[in-house]
Amino acid sequence: MADQPDPTTRPAPITPPITDAATVFAPGLFNGRVALVTGGGTGIGRATAVAFATLGADVVVAGRRSEPLDEVVAEVVSLGAAGLAVPTNIRNVDEVEALRAAAYDRFGTVDYLINNAGGQFPALPSQISDNGWRSVVDLNLNGTWNMVNRFMEPMVAAGYGSIVNVVHIFSFNRGSPWFVHSGAARAGVVNLTHSMAPYLGYHGVTINALAPGTIGTDGFQENEVGQLGYDAEAWAAQTERIGPMRRMGSAAEVAATILFLCSPGGRFINGAALVADGSEMQSNWPRFFDRGDL
Repeated sequence: MADQPDPTTRPAPITPPITDAATVFAPGLFNGRVALVTGGGTGIGRATAVAFATLGADVVVAGRRSEPLDEVVAEVVSLGAAGLAVPTNIRNVDEVEALRAAAYDRFGTVDYLINNAGGQFPALPSQISDNGWRSVVDLNLNGTWNMVNRFMEPMVAAGYGSIVNVVHIFSFNRGSPWFVHSGAARAGVVNLTHSMAPYLGYHGVTINALAPGTIGTDGFQENEVGQLGYDAEAWAAQTERIGPMRRMGSAAEVAATILFLCSPGGRFINGAALVADGSEMQSNWPRFFDRGDL
C-alpha cells in the first residue's frame, strides 16, 4: 500500500511567479497605442508600464518623484517603446492638467489611463488625525477624480479608450479597521467607476475598478506592514494568514489583469469592480490589535 500523506504536514507556501506579465499576451498587442500610468515609478505601476511597453505601447508615467520615473522610462526605451516621465501630484488639478498637456503634446493621444497612484498608512481609527484623514481621501478619491475628469473628454472625443482605477479589497463591504480612511476613499472610487461607466461606455470608453489583495511590493513592506513593526522576514512568517492561497500576489499578476482590461478581450467589461486577491476576502483578516485597543 502506498504511503499516505501526513494530514498534519502542509506544503510550503507557493512562491509568487516572478514572470513578465506580458508573456501571456500576443506580441505587439498594443502597437500604436499609448498608456498613461500614475504611480508609475514603483510597484504595480512600474510593472504595468513595463508590461505595456513590452507589448508595443508607448508609455507616460506620472508620480511625485522624478528619479524612479526616469528609471522606468529608461526601461521602456530599452524595450523599443517611447516613454515620457511627468512628475505629478494628482491632488493638484493644475499639475494634472499639465500632465495631460505633456502627454498629448508628445503622443497626440492617451488610449489607456491607469489610475494606480494612491496610498495609505495603517492606524486604528482613533489614531487618525483630521489632517491624516483628509490627506488619504484627497489622494485616493479626489486625485482619481481629477485624473478621470481631465482625461475623459479627449478619450470620449477619440471614441476609444480604457480607464482602470486601482483600488483595494478594503473598498468593499468587509472594510478593514486598520485602513478605515483608505477603505472609505476607495469605496468612493468604486462608486465613481460604476457611475461613470454608462456615460463613458456610450462613447466607446470603458472604465473599471481593480481591487488587488495583498501584493508583495517594496511599498507594501515599507509603508504598511513595516509601520506595524514587521520586517520582511517576520512578515513572510505571516503569509499563511493572508488567505487560502498562503502567499501574497505579485505586481506582475496585477499588471496582467490591468492589461487584460485594456485589451480587445476586455472591451465588453465596463463598470465592473474586479477583485484579484487569491480569495483573501473569503478568509479572516489578520488581527494586529488587542481587544480593547482604541
